[in-house]
Amino acid sequence: MKEGPVKVVESVSVKHFYEKYMHVLRLALINSPKGLSRLIYEPAINRPGLAIAGFYAYFAHKRIQVFGAAEVAYLRKLPEGLRRSRVQRMYKGGVPCIIFARGEDAPPEILELADECAICVFKTDLVTMRFVNAATIILETEFAESTMLHGCMLDIRGIGLMIMGKSGVGKSETALGLIERGGSLVADDVVILRNVGGELIGSAPELSRGYMEVRGLGIVNVTNLFGMKALRQEKRLDLIVSLKSGDGSDLDRLGLERGSYTILGVPVLHVELPVAPGRDTSRLVEVAALDQYLKDVGYDMAGEFNRQLMRKFSAGGKNDTE
Repeated sequence: MKEGPVKVVESVSVKHFYEKYMHVLRLALINSPKGLSRLIYEPAINRPGLAIAGFYAYFAHKRIQVFGAAEVAYLRKLPEGLRRSRVQRMYKGGVPCIIFARGEDAPPEILELADECAICVFKTDLVTMRFVNAATIILETEFAESTMLHGCMLDIRGIGLMIMGKSGVGKSETALGLIERGGSLVADDVVILRNVGGELIGSAPELSRGYMEVRGLGIVNVTNLFGMKALRQEKRLDLIVSLKSGDGSDLDRLGLERGSYTILGVPVLHVELPVAPGRDTSRLVEVAALDQYLKDVGYDMAGEFNRQLMRKFSAGGKNDTE
């Protein structure tokens, strides 16, 4: 398996963050848009309580600054001149943008100074902690390392599975059979994988999302054929299945030995399945996904069979008829 080049994101523009997530985070811009070109350099949120209290050491100026009810109440109790100087000092640190949560109104000095420094100020009606949690997850995804692999990724009964193999081995045809059985397509041909908190999250390039190339048929739209349930925007990758031409005589017959691939530093379980005329490859891949599900909940079918054999051997090798 050849992994594509690793993409490392060092910054995200305020404009990208706002335009892409304004509806999810319920953001509204309440001052001049001049600061939309500013950059966010860290995938975390900062609440600037210490800064507006006058303590600027260790101030996280590279992060989005979020004002909740406590910060706004403290600002309003400060004398106007002191409030202005502390906000001005905070702005000089080069913060990306300011967000007021809980629908709190920004003091006039905040907006006036923000316009002077070309810093965008937003408002959201989300509760502060809910906004912080949602925005943190979004930023971790945006800043995550990513790479691209050739294959077909699906969600099979909650298991994120990627089918790989040489061109023409039947990846898309197998995926189509799985979608007919209730699976959901994540990506066909090109899979984008991101390392988000130690988990690989797969998705499709925006242009090809929801489309598959099937030999002999051409490009098909899975939602038109099978409905919206046949499409998944993204999914954690749990298992890789490689399709191989041949009889599989060189493969492990008991399933006790599982290989793995390491992608972006994260190991992923790997299974090889032989492809031959007359074999229901879609069914076999589905069983591989269900086997992985059972392992995730603590039951190993191959391991259980092996333990029964060991118990039989340790009992003297007597068969059931003796």
